[in-house]
Amino acid sequence: MLRDLFASDFIHNFPLFAIILCLLCAVISFVLQGGGARKLTYILILTGMTLNGSVLLHNLITGERFTYMMGHFPAPWGNEIAAGLLEPAFALLFGAVILCSITAGKNRIFTDVRADKQHFYYILVDLAQVAMLALCYTNDIFTGYVFIEICTLASCGLLMIRNAGKPLVAATRYMIFNLIGSGMFLMGITMLYGVTGHLLFPQLQQAAASAWNSGAYHGIMIISIGLTVSGLAIKSGLFPFHFWMPDTYGTATPASSAILSGVISKGYIFLLIKIIYRVYGHSVFMETGIQNVLFLFGIAGMIVGSISAIRAGTITKMTAFSSAAQIGYIFMGIGMGTRAAMIAVFFHICAHAITKPVLFLSGGALIDASWGGRDFASLRGAAHRNPAAGLAFLCGSLSMIGFPIFTGFISKLYFALSAFAFPHKSMLVLLALAVSTILNVIYFMYVSVILYTGSPDPAKRVGVGRQKAFAAAVFLLILVNVAIGLHSQPLTGLFESGLDLFLQS
Repeated sequence: MLRDLFASDFIHNFPLFAIILCLLCAVISFVLQGGGARKLTYILILTGMTLNGSVLLHNLITGERFTYMMGHFPAPWGNEIAAGLLEPAFALLFGAVILCSITAGKNRIFTDVRADKQHFYYILVDLAQVAMLALCYTNDIFTGYVFIEICTLASCGLLMIRNAGKPLVAATRYMIFNLIGSGMFLMGITMLYGVTGHLLFPQLQQAAASAWNSGAYHGIMIISIGLTVSGLAIKSGLFPFHFWMPDTYGTATPASSAILSGVISKGYIFLLIKIIYRVYGHSVFMETGIQNVLFLFGIAGMIVGSISAIRAGTITKMTAFSSAAQIGYIFMGIGMGTRAAMIAVFFHICAHAITKPVLFLSGGALIDASWGGRDFASLRGAAHRNPAAGLAFLCGSLSMIGFPIFTGFISKLYFALSAFAFPHKSMLVLLALAVSTILNVIYFMYVSVILYTGSPDPAKRVGVGRQKAFAAAVFLLILVNVAIGLHSQPLTGLFESGLDLFLQS
């Protein structure tokens, strides 16, 4: 009976239900106080995770992907949602990370956000959640652009809502870069629409392939792809457009930094992958040569981001520059373009999404335990003052380094294995992985040693009662990290099957 329920077509409505619920909760939260808005957001995210999990289970049982026409009106009057395995899987992942982030960062939200504005914070979380769901499920390129803008506005709000001057400056810089990226993305899809006359992914892919194969539109197609890819690369923080990250991630309340780094940037990248495969077509994309640019910029980001992290003077800036380096891994894999490389990309997106929030959240807790000091001298011995945060930061660091038993090791292993499909690029990929890993070890282990250097002072320890929510959420992420690191095959199989369905029109 349960199998029949999850195999029924009624579940095709669930992605739309989740999106509508997010929008309704954002509206309802306007009339609620901070506590009511927080509880409503928790209920919303848990409900969305249940709906996304049901869609994932449905598609695992049926082995098919489906499209859902809203209102049952075909294009151009209606809009479509599409779901295979990757879409609900990443929607579920993003919801879980957002939930853990706002749970672990709850105490800092209370202190960083004025009491009369805390309901606005959860409204922005709701809008970020709805944007991520739409980017995962949309089958329409203009709808993707609309929710990119919603995501940008929500992200800026999550940054500037903190009670301080620097977050406002950081949010302004973040918005400028994101508006540049959005403008480039819009110009790219406008040019594509001018050539094809379509907005839905399947029709776009057929028309784009015909336009490319005709030979008459090579120039405009290359420009369109270049603008679209560049716009999303800027928004996700690819080198050399990553210099907004330290101020953005470093000045926001830790929950916001965790959401922006662990979820928002990955949503942009997932949309980019959808556009490459389901709009322009993988073969057309590879023929343009743009993948080589992404490959080189990805490798440069891996190295430059890590060097910048070594030179950073605070734990927040170091973690932010580390994010730029990890984004480089993802774009290197996209630039390689093979099936094996894409599996590594999906795995690294997952690994980074569940690891980077741990680092930002535990880093914020260690700063609090050091009386607000962000520099490394102030953080000396902080792991003794807050043992839970110190252990969490150490585990997150080991995952980013690629220590066995953590997800970071598996994704780096997959990148290394996928490199052998490129005899002329394999040495460059392996060298970049080796150098980046060594640099990761230098700055993450340096900070970890500092955190544990110093004599323990029981009188200065943070009470366990004050961090139950933090410890529960952060260590849940670490537990998932280790579980995937030890048993990666089920997730790898999901990505492989999902990629096959992903390529179906």
